Amino acid sequence: MPIKLNQVLAIEKDKKTKLNREISDDYKALQKAQLLNGHVRRFTPSNEEGETFPDERQHVQINYKDVFVSLQERLVDLMDVTATKDYTNCNARADVMMVDQKIIENAPVPYLLFLEKQLQDMYTFFDKMIELDSSELWEFDEESGLRRSGEVKAQRTKKLQKPIVLYQATEHHPAQTQLITEDVVIGTWTTRKYSGAIPKAEKKKLLDRVSALQDAVKFAREQANSVNAEQQAVGRKLMDYIFNSED
Repeated sequence: MPIKLNQVLAIEKDKKTKLNREISDDYKALQKAQLLNGHVRRFTPSNEEGETFPDERQHVQINYKDVFVSLQERLVDLMDVTATKDYTNCNARADVMMVDQKIIENAPVPYLLFLEKQLQDMYTFFDKMIELDSSELWEFDEESGLRRSGEVKAQRTKKLQKPIVLYQATEHHPAQTQLITEDVVIGTWTTRKYSGAIPKAEKKKLLDRVSALQDAVKFAREQANSVNAEQQAVGRKLMDYIFNSED
């Protein structure tokens, strides 16, 4: 019965997880001496009328040959499902299309998966960029290659003390004065802002393009994964070579 590559992919992860767990259990079991070793202990009295004791037994719980049989079946299954996926991936290809424009022709599935990761990273990169402050009016400055705002002027003041006469001097009393503080304009600050941040509209355009490409690559991958998978049976040959008992 024909099988599709996307069907293989659907079962591959769970199957590999289960098989690897079972192989790991076998690996650990073969390192436990108490499971592999056993004994029979019999007591023989010194004379026929002497005290007797029942036999003592410790059964062998694991035989390495039995583990090898199970191990071979699991490894064959693991190797075959992976080979079926990887062999088919070599032939699973699709075009990345944007409307009527062919961006990439005949791309294999592994490369499409790579592109998905790269495009997601690019989307994040653009999305986190600081945007040009929209509260300012900007123009492009040819000399610096940056955007610049208009000039804003602000007065610079300084607090200065000066005396004022409260009462004029008379022939009987001296004049009475008092120091007061006042802000005096001493100049003007002229400020022009510069920015290398990206304009909001340009950032949105980049994000929209990357997002559209992401959709196109995912569609191409799904299309490529609908190819018929030729089931591989390579694991048995490998196991027969490893466990060949005729040598």
